[in-house]
Formats: sequence, structure tokens, C-alpha cells
Amino acid sequence: MIEKVLISDDLIDFLEKRRLSEQYKKAKKYILKWLYKQVNLKLREPKKIGIYYFRINKQFRALAKLDWNTLKIFDIDNHQ
Repeated sequence: MIEKVLISDDLIDFLEKRRLSEQYKKAKKYILKWLYKQVNLKLREPKKIGIYYFRINKQFRALAKLDWNTLKIFDIDNHQ
């Protein structure tokens, strides 16, 4: 289903400052292999808005929109 994961440069900087780049790359790899359960990829409530989220590590979640077969990340959320 998901063939691409896109992220903006400012979010890449955010990940690098917090030393989350490797964990993000691992989560992205799981998504591209359709192993959604490994990163808890879920549709956020209310579901009609269409925002997905997945786990980068215990503390951080990525928020994204699904556009056809591309997951576009628009925010990284501190889950705690």
C-alpha cells in the first residue's frame, strides 16, 4: 500500500538534533516493507480527518497524511 515516505528538511533537522535519525530510518524501513504493526501505524481519531501516526521511539510519534501511496509526514510529536 505505502510505497513512499516523504519528510521535510526542517523535520529532518529536528530528528538530527534529538539523535532520532537512525530510529526514524528504521521505522521508515518497516513501513515500506508493510510491517505496520512494528511501528504501530494507525489512523488517529477522529478518523474522518485522515491523519495517521506511527512510533519512532517510546517518546516521539510522527504525524502524517496518506496521499495515494505516499505517506507525507507533517509533524513530529512528543508523545509524553
